[in-house]
Amino acid sequence: MIKTALSLIAGLSAALIAYSAFFVRGDLGGVMAYLRARGALRRLRESGTPEQVAQGQAQLQALGQQVGDPALAAQLIPLALTVGLLVGALVWWAFSRRQSGTPRTDIQERMVYRLAHRKGGRFTLDDLRAASPLTDEQARAVTARLLDLGRLTRDGDTFRLP
Repeated sequence: MIKTALSLIAGLSAALIAYSAFFVRGDLGGVMAYLRARGALRRLRESGTPEQVAQGQAQLQALGQQVGDPALAAQLIPLALTVGLLVGALVWWAFSRRQSGTPRTDIQERMVYRLAHRKGGRFTLDDLRAASPLTDEQARAVTARLLDLGRLTRDGDTFRLP
C-alpha cells in the first residue's frame, strides 16, 4: 500500500515538475523576474494610484506572456507523463528491491559484535533480543553461525568474544 502511494506521489510530482519546466522553457530567471514583479504589483496596489496599478498589471501580464509558453507545454505533456512514469517506476523498483531482499548476515553479525563490546565481551541471548531488532530465530542463527566460525565461544547461556 505505501509502496503504491509513494510511487504514485513521486511519479505525479515528477510529471508536474517536468510540465512546469516545459511551460517556462526552463527559464528559471524569467520565473523569478515574474515573481518579483508580482510582489512589486502587490505593494503597488497598497500605495499606488489606479493608473500605476493598471500599468503594473499590464507589465506583469506582458512578462507572463514572455516567460510562459502554454502551446509548447501542451505539446510536451506526453513527455512529462513519461518522465513521471519513469520516476514512479524507479521508486516502485527501489521499494520492491528493498522489501524482497534477504536480511544481510554481515549486518546481523555487526549487531552481535557491537552488543558484545558494549557488554564487556559477554552477553546472553536475552541481552541480544532486548538490545537489537533481531527475532529469536535470527538471534539463534547468527550466534550459531559465529560459534561455528569460531568468533564466539559459549559458557552455558553466556556468549563471549574469544
